[in-house]
Amino acid sequence: MKCYVIPTPQGIDSLILVERPDPAPGLRQVLVRVRATSLNYRDLMTIQGSSARAAPKPDLVPLSDGAGEVVAVGAGVGRVKVGDRVAGCFMQRWPGGAIDDAATASAMGGAIDGMLTELALLEEDGVVRLPDSLSFEEGATLPCAGVTAWHALVEIGRIKAGDLVLVQGSGGVSIFALQFARAFGARVIATSSSAAKAERLRRMGAEAVIDYRATPDWDKEAMTLTGGRGADLIVEVGGAGTLPRSFQAARIGGKIVVIGLLSGMAEVDPMPILRRNLHVQGLYVGNRQMFEAMNRAIEANRLKPVIDRVFPFAEAKEAYRHMKSQTHFGKIVITHGQSEH
Repeated sequence: MKCYVIPTPQGIDSLILVERPDPAPGLRQVLVRVRATSLNYRDLMTIQGSSARAAPKPDLVPLSDGAGEVVAVGAGVGRVKVGDRVAGCFMQRWPGGAIDDAATASAMGGAIDGMLTELALLEEDGVVRLPDSLSFEEGATLPCAGVTAWHALVEIGRIKAGDLVLVQGSGGVSIFALQFARAFGARVIATSSSAAKAERLRRMGAEAVIDYRATPDWDKEAMTLTGGRGADLIVEVGGAGTLPRSFQAARIGGKIVVIGLLSGMAEVDPMPILRRNLHVQGLYVGNRQMFEAMNRAIEANRLKPVIDRVFPFAEAKEAYRHMKSQTHFGKIVITHGQSEH
């Protein structure tokens, strides 16, 4: 089989295509022919050697997110069968409950090999069936960005109709968060520095979009837009550069879910957390049960993931470069064969 590996993370050009023997499934394992994968900001950090998490394994096969069909199963497998359309879970050994060390040690595209390959050997408990309404390309966008947004809004945020959710930018997690919030009847305010992206966010249901470059004090604008109350839930993707403003844009007693560090790390004053009685929680994607619940909601609401651009397998480096350009809206996908998109 052909697969991409990162011998040493030294930038996008360190990605190389190699040939490896086809794997065979063992006890409670499934072999998946990968049809599509998608990129996350984590993947760019990994290949550049700038990840804040543990160093990736040597000769890593990158990308946590992928979808395809089961082509073989090992002994003891009962959850899926040959021919099923599935996506791999970000963490192969986190079927449910709270996260633990075993789960984080099974994170694909980092701790273990990922999905940028023709054939992927996955745990039986580490796959979910795709909604029938989604293509492989659409299904490949779900394992990290989709599940992260679901975890933030539903599992932690407990959103309900009429709640106000603030999302930052137009990356994969933020777009999924907007879609899920609207599906639950919640209101959404978004931030963006692009007029074109702002218009797309409005068409998707955002009732207001704040240009954070034209309005650096976007937290004050968010308070104005909410009549001085603030957001019930903020999906925080920026880190140190945006977290202090999120503290001020949340309502008293509001929730801030920290899921990214796009603007870097630095010391943050915790006083607003105390003064405003804020609930601030970090999360690391989500478990398989969350993934399955999200898929049921996607099917029921006929939601479609937003795909910015699809690259062929041979142009994987170009997909990374497109991610690095930060011009995308939604997800960047690599197709491993005939495209369904």
